[in-house]
Amino acid sequence: MQKKRILITGCGGMLGQAVYERFSTDYDVKATDIDVNEPWLSYLDVRDHAAVEKAMLSFKPDFVFHLAALTDLEYCEAHPDEAYKTNTLGTENVALLAKEFDIPMVYISTAGIFDGQKDQYHDYDTPNPLSHYGKSKYYAELFVRQHLTKYFVVRAGWMMGGGKKKDKKFVAKIVQQIKAGKKEIFAVTDLYGTPTYTHHFAQNLHHIIQTRYYGLYNMVSGGGATRYDVAAEILKILKLDSTIQLVPTTTDKTSTFFSQTYTAPRPRSEQLLNLRLNHRDLNTMQDWRVALREYIERDWIHEV
Repeated sequence: MQKKRILITGCGGMLGQAVYERFSTDYDVKATDIDVNEPWLSYLDVRDHAAVEKAMLSFKPDFVFHLAALTDLEYCEAHPDEAYKTNTLGTENVALLAKEFDIPMVYISTAGIFDGQKDQYHDYDTPNPLSHYGKSKYYAELFVRQHLTKYFVVRAGWMMGGGKKKDKKFVAKIVQQIKAGKKEIFAVTDLYGTPTYTHHFAQNLHHIIQTRYYGLYNMVSGGGATRYDVAAEILKILKLDSTIQLVPTTTDKTSTFFSQTYTAPRPRSEQLLNLRLNHRDLNTMQDWRVALREYIERDWIHEV
């Protein structure tokens, strides 16, 4: 029996790697990115409508997974035109062609589309993004939902994954400080989110696309945490919690490092609840602490 085909955009990052590993075992996958950093990647710029059209016509996918995005909040805030061109217009290009060729689309959205006025957000809460990154992703999400009927819009939380090669986010930054011999590590206590492991995310995504329950889904690991909580758990897993001091700090102006380094507006809380996944009995995500331990033991434990 011939395998179904999936065209994936933006597959060169931490989430793309996990999605490729999970889906390439039982699908024929064409993985693309503008940064061709793996032998299994080919070049595709989603901002180029003609190029996306050519890729779809030649590969004839049964699904298109749209992962391509600019995700650096500070870069997006400083270069809003680029953020909207890539995150919004690029998504519109993919969505219009998915509609034209009647291909179900998976779009990866973000918890960063909320304003943080609530402690937790379920799938039906109304977004109010604060940053250009959040706005560019939310406008893209709206376009998909308004123009397609066969879609999965999946909102991710604070992503963890990718290991030494791909991880440019919080876990890698903490591990790098440990490797550098730091005996004192600072982490903020006043930002809340839902850490989400890329491999668990890819597995749950594999589960839901087997259904025809199209629509919008929050899909994050269980439980909420601050950056401080995540850093503390990393030290605990690595058995370094008695030798490295974890220092709590905040994002307000008294925290000079944070305010000068992270200049884009961030919601106080972007904790998500998997309400629709739970109601449809499609939630395979595990608690974030279980996910973090699995990630550390898989990718980092031999690095420190």
